Amino acid sequence: MKALYAHAARDLRLSPCDAGDPGAGEVRLRLARGGICGSDLHYYQHGGFGTVRLKEPMILGHEVSGHVEAVGDEVEGLVPGDLVAVSPSRPCGACGECLRGLPNHCLNMRFYGSAMPFPHIQGAFREVIVADAAQCVKAEGLSAAEAAMAEPLSVTLHAVRRAGSLVGKRVLVTGSGPIGVLAVLCARRAGAEEIIVTDIADGVLGFAREAGADMTLNTLSDPEALAPYQQGKGSVDVLFECSGAEPALRGGIAALRPQGLAVQLGMSGDMSIPLMQVTAKELSLMGSFRFHEEFGTAVALMQKGLIDVKPLLTHSFAFDDFQKAFDTAGDRSRAMKVQLEIA
Repeated sequence: MKALYAHAARDLRLSPCDAGDPGAGEVRLRLARGGICGSDLHYYQHGGFGTVRLKEPMILGHEVSGHVEAVGDEVEGLVPGDLVAVSPSRPCGACGECLRGLPNHCLNMRFYGSAMPFPHIQGAFREVIVADAAQCVKAEGLSAAEAAMAEPLSVTLHAVRRAGSLVGKRVLVTGSGPIGVLAVLCARRAGAEEIIVTDIADGVLGFAREAGADMTLNTLSDPEALAPYQQGKGSVDVLFECSGAEPALRGGIAALRPQGLAVQLGMSGDMSIPLMQVTAKELSLMGSFRFHEEFGTAVALMQKGLIDVKPLLTHSFAFDDFQKAFDTAGDRSRAMKVQLEIA
């Protein structure tokens, strides 16, 4: 079977890869859809992000769904033919962080398509994969494309959970890519009263409006767009920074009211922050990294029709057209979420 490897920046290759048979507690999956994530784009465009660099060929991909082909011993609740959303998160369950109840910080994490450790953790853009049954959440009632959105939705659910109660709050989301738009959907579901979204491209801001944002602001065409929210000591309760861009974080911090909260989701290199504003306004600055138990919740919310991800699914390409798919995903003027039709 074939898998999509990143060898270096701008060097993707579809190459043979072994599949294997499922062992005890495992299932073999015929993968159906794979979403191209921001981290996949970083590996493709730059060979990594921040200090994380490709050091060997690595299979990309961690937003996937597929159909069960075979099950190993001791697997219950899954049968051949089932459509499942596949969590890329595989904590060891035995390290200090796992035992503290923080599996997303597992010291031995095997997260699909990650160059953070070496050897790298191979990803899921492949035709067939053997996965732990515990990674698989049945996705009946969803399309394969929707099921593959469980992973990015889990990222934003985790961030909203970290933020605490949003009931009645004014929320600012900086960055209107897939994570930013999903943050709008999750914040509204969590009770946010007003949601403002900023970006530097009008096209993606349209997706935020469709998702229910009360106000969308283009901070490229109008650098002072956030000024009304920055008056006095600020007027925003919670910031979800989804762009990974330092100007967005700085503008968001200026808009936060005293004792407001900034939640950083966007991944990039290190950024400098206006620390004296954080101090003087008694702000809380919080990171949000991956997810774990939120994955099943993400599938359930989609199945119940409480969160609709379909408007974000703008493009899909055959597996062999991976080059066109990645080039399209990198063009924010055309695409929101691009998926590969693996099977």
